[in-house]
Amino acid sequence: MIDIHPTAVISEGAQIGPSAVVGPYCVIGPDVSVGDGTRLMSHVVMDGHTTIGKNCTVFPFACIGKQTQDLKFKGDKTFVEIGDETTIREYVTVNSGTNEGETTRVGSNCHIMAYSHVAHACTVGDRVIMANCATLAGEVDVEADAILGGLVAVHQFCRVGRMCIIGGCTKITQDAPPFMTVDGHPAAVRGLNLVGLKRKGFDAKALKLLKEAYRCLYRSDLSTSSAVEKIKAEVESSAEIEHLLSFVSASQRGIIK
Repeated sequence: MIDIHPTAVISEGAQIGPSAVVGPYCVIGPDVSVGDGTRLMSHVVMDGHTTIGKNCTVFPFACIGKQTQDLKFKGDKTFVEIGDETTIREYVTVNSGTNEGETTRVGSNCHIMAYSHVAHACTVGDRVIMANCATLAGEVDVEADAILGGLVAVHQFCRVGRMCIIGGCTKITQDAPPFMTVDGHPAAVRGLNLVGLKRKGFDAKALKLLKEAYRCLYRSDLSTSSAVEKIKAEVESSAEIEHLLSFVSASQRGIIK
């Protein structure tokens, strides 16, 4: 049965899944859907056209689905979607989109730590970790399994690639390629995320190919476009190499060097 504390305020029209828990002083808007087994601990505010999946945990004072902070907002219908089994810690904010139909998305099995911010129209992939006070400006794309350290700030329209790890307090103003370690002031690629790759079960051959691609991109005097062509010509193809090449080739802001 749904467990709703008597002090919670739930608007008519809100959908609360079976076995969900809505704790003390939570406020739920009329267009919110809370999945089965999800727990809103206390003082959680969920509003707007917001959907949160199954078996999530939202800690006190998180605010999800409220109006974007983008000054271009004109009152359009926008959305927030959060996947299953995601943890959202204290004081996290996830804003709705800006323009008609825009959606801010956070995937499944994510861990969003205290005071982090996900702005309008961001896309956060599955299993992403955002440490305390990590901040995404508008329309940022964070791919699956990325890790953002504490106080990381990502500039609007930037992308963070799959399994990229970004050190604490780093400012990201260009795209951070997949499988890399990024750190420093200014931000720079320091090497492959070897610890993370090994933990995810990448075998020796996959690591060898990524090391070859890394050397082309970061240990040669080639331009990015020339390095991409060299990788295509000389590095054996694999799913990871193809993803890296696709990410780099699609960059609009340029990749972090």
